[in-house]
This record gives sequence, structure tokens and C-alpha cells, in this order.
Amino acid sequence: MSEPSPAAAAGDRPHVLYVAWGFPPSRGAGMYRALATANAFAAEGWEVTVLTATRDTFERLTGSDPAAEAAVDPAVRVERIPFDPDRGEEDLARWSRSRVLSPLLWNYLRWLRSSAAFPEGGYGHWRAPLIKAAERIHADRPVDLVVGSANPNVDFTPGEHLHRTHGVPYVMDYRDGWSLDVYTGERAVSRRSRAGRIESRMLESAVEAWFVNEPIRAWHAREHPELEGRLHVVSNGWDPKFLRLRPRERLGSDDGLTFAYLGTIYGPMPLREALEGWRLARSRSELIARSRLVFRGRLGHFAEPDAHAAALLEQYHDDGVAYLGPVSKTEVASVYDEVDALLLIVSRSPFVTSGKVFEYAATGLPIAAVHHPETAATSVLDGRPGWFPVADLTAEQVAEAIQRTGEHAATMTGAELEAARAWAAPLARDEQLLPRIRALRALVGGAR
Repeated sequence: MSEPSPAAAAGDRPHVLYVAWGFPPSRGAGMYRALATANAFAAEGWEVTVLTATRDTFERLTGSDPAAEAAVDPAVRVERIPFDPDRGEEDLARWSRSRVLSPLLWNYLRWLRSSAAFPEGGYGHWRAPLIKAAERIHADRPVDLVVGSANPNVDFTPGEHLHRTHGVPYVMDYRDGWSLDVYTGERAVSRRSRAGRIESRMLESAVEAWFVNEPIRAWHAREHPELEGRLHVVSNGWDPKFLRLRPRERLGSDDGLTFAYLGTIYGPMPLREALEGWRLARSRSELIARSRLVFRGRLGHFAEPDAHAAALLEQYHDDGVAYLGPVSKTEVASVYDEVDALLLIVSRSPFVTSGKVFEYAATGLPIAAVHHPETAATSVLDGRPGWFPVADLTAEQVAEAIQRTGEHAATMTGAELEAARAWAAPLARDEQLLPRIRALRALVGGAR
């Protein structure tokens, strides 16, 4: 363990450098964890510097949510550095001659250069600018702790660098696995590969590593048994700042119910199975036949919508299904206030929780859990009032869960809604973050 830095020894506020590519105004799912973590450090009395990408990066590559920036604690200082300004450039007048002559060759050579810097295609080139910025920040105001939030995994490099050169302790905050493919449970990279060796080296010198659920933590503990004591679960959670819900005396209306899915709509999720189950439920239940199902969220993870997902949703338009577009995190409460029941559609994997499950739980609304029982989201919702899981992802099972969810919503009282909301209070995001942040405060010098 490193000695406290000069700033820590001086008796003033400890300084944490938080490295997160997906920080507001990013519209990616990991943005909410990054935003909450930076704010939680600030609320606990830390001086916080966030190192992230420029705003135009997200506008070009993933889409942006400008309203989310308003939720950043004013005490948090945000340092933005360019991320691959050539990527996503549509103005051909700004292309180099070699790129115009052969875009494929230009992209290939660019990928090679990026991979040479760090073994993460599309992100490796960012290693040098990150380290240069971290050195500048540390020189300006000595850093006591670095927390890198993946993905991308290149976000871990400033922490490892400042530890190696200045003895600063660092934390690796995983969201998805680096070596672990969370969808298949298989190794994504070999331990003997360059990426595998770099990850092992980083884990060995990190003061802590955080994982979003116990199955992912346990997998890493099996791979690195000597590090067991430094591997911690820091779950995602729901954000009280964004989820101020109004009381309701009853759900639904004489015209039926509104079911909803809120979240990113992406490839591995069982979207077709959910829609087939919905269609079957409408054919069997007069209540569901009078109801509708709305989808709110991004179609895929990039700025360009996923055409396949859009086409699939359109196929079920005559079954009361509607896609109503993305919704800002700052507006989700108003959406939940207008719906009566939720579909939780999650990919099958014991390593996948989905950050949305915590927010769903906190709404108090009935939930049809359209995912395989082995999915890690099951352990979060088990025992919650108004939770209706499926035994398997067949249209029959999904239809039954939707019908039971609808029947529960149609008779749910305001008191039952509030009881379900109270059940989820311990799942608030700060409840997950604060124990680790306070432990790290002791690491860098205790109370000041």
C-alpha cells in the first residue's frame, strides 16, 4: 500500500482523479454510474477532477444528453480532452488525401496504430492523451487517488501510470468485463495475450477493483485468488435525484393499461420473445387487448439508430406497440408517472444485472421480468412486491407473466405502490457507493 501523497499529508481535502470516457453529456448506459460516482465523492468532501472526452465526441459517436450535465455537482471540475476527432467526420474536405484515396486502408492503419498504443481497438490511441492530462492535473494539484471507470479499459491507464511514477493508489471500476464476456461467460482475451497480461499487471498493483455484481466479482476472484481481499462489489443503483415520483391512487384507466420498456434496445436482449409474448397475451386477455406497450430508449449503442431493432418494433405496431424515442435521464420520472407496468427485458447471463433493474424496482410499478431466471437481475428483484418472473423465454411464459402483471396493476392501490417503492430504498446508488468511498478516505489519510 502506498504512503499518502503530499496533498493528503497536508491536511486538506483529498483529491480524486476520476477517469471516465462516458461522462455527461454522454448518452451511454455507463454515464449514470460515472455521474453518480463523481458526485458522491464530492458530497463526501473530496476535491474531484473528472477526466473525460469533449462534448463533440458524444455528439459524433454515441449521441448526447446535454440535460444530464446540469446534474454534475458544481464542485466537480471536469477536464475534457479530444477523443479521435477524425472519427465520425462527415466533411470530406477535412479528410486527408490518403483517407480519400482508400478509406478502408486508412481505417486499418489507424486501427493498427491505436492497438499498438493499447490493446483496445478504437480506444488505444487515447492512452497517451489521457496520461499527459493526468500528469498535468497531478502537477497542478497532487492527486491522492485515481479511479478509472471502464469501459473503455484505456480509462484504467492514468491510474496505473500515476501509481508507477508517483506512488498514487488507484481503483479499477469495472462496468463490463475486460477479460470476461458477460454475455457468454467465456474469456474474451487469453491471460497470455498482451491485453490479458496488462490487465493482470494492473489488477496486481490496484488498491481495489470494483464489480457491479457478485458473479462478476467471483469470476475475477477465481482468476486472481491472491487478490480476493481487494475485489469488491459496488452495485449499480437507482438515482433519487432523477426519480422523484408522484403518489398515485390507482394505476390504469377504463381504456386499459400502459406497459413500458425504458432503456437501450440492443442486440442480445430477447426483444422478439417479448413482443411475441405480448401478442399472445393480447389474444388471451381482454385487459391486455385494451392496453398498449411503449418503448423508450436508444436503438443501439451508437449515434446512428439500430435499423434491425426499429424494423422489429414496427412489425408489432398493429399489436399496440409503439416506439416513442429516447428519453433523457432528467425526464424518466415523468415517463414512469404516466405508465402502469414495466417489462424488464434483459439478456440471458448470470453476469448481467442491467442498471435499469434498480430504477424499475424503485418505481413501485408491477414488473414482468422478461429474462431467463439465471440472469443476475433475478437476485436484485427476488422478493419484491409486484414482480412476475418467467421460468423460460417462451411466448407462453412471457404472455402469462404479462397477464399476471396487468392484473396486478389493474387492482393495485396507492398504499401498495408506496410499499413497493419503500422496498427498493436500500437499492439507491449512494447506498452502494458510500461504504467504498469512505474506506478509500481512510486509505489516503483519514478524516481531515
